[in-house]
Amino acid sequence: MAKNTKLTKDKLIALYMNSVLEHNETPKSVYTFAKMNNFEESEFYSFFGSFEALESSIFETFFDNTIKTLEKSKDYKNYDDQNRLLSFYFTFFGNLTANRSYVTQVLHSSKGGLNHLKKLKPLRNKILEFVDQLDLSGLELKNKRIDDIKDRVVNESYWVQMLVTLKFWLDDDSADFEKTDLFIEKSIAASFELAHTKPLKSVVDFGKFLFKEKMGAH
Repeated sequence: MAKNTKLTKDKLIALYMNSVLEHNETPKSVYTFAKMNNFEESEFYSFFGSFEALESSIFETFFDNTIKTLEKSKDYKNYDDQNRLLSFYFTFFGNLTANRSYVTQVLHSSKGGLNHLKKLKPLRNKILEFVDQLDLSGLELKNKRIDDIKDRVVNESYWVQMLVTLKFWLDDDSADFEKTDLFIEKSIAASFELAHTKPLKSVVDFGKFLFKEKMGAH
């Protein structure tokens, strides 16, 4: 079999994702993965130190592709922060949906829940950087030290929101993942109103939605 043309990071990621889907598991070793795809093991290590590092990079790539898509939109530049966050969520989960078979396999095979996944840590850092650029913290306090702590807490809460949404999406079996779209709309509306001390309407609305989904009501 002829040797592969020059290996790139994107090509390596594509080969890995295909391998996971075709064999229903992570490759046994870098050696066997390289041999199966006709490249040298050393070439793998020029990009990643482990399969876990490669998987982390895949979730970073989903994020980066989302931002690239948004930055191409003229409308996005004129959106307020809430609609920018909504646009991010819809685009990001659109990217996940396009790769749902891979994402569900990798995340469902991980033990300890989403919070314990090291492979999501780089994505977490990207999310925190993104929300830090938006005005999501609501009230400004006079004490700078307290204000900084509050901002970090608020930003971290948006990572928790991402994890909760990801879990909802993983369990969603509705057509075109319509329930996830509703979840995104209601949860972001609720979080913004909470941050800006106008919680009642959106929080109650979001609570009703969650109750309905939990109880299986229609």
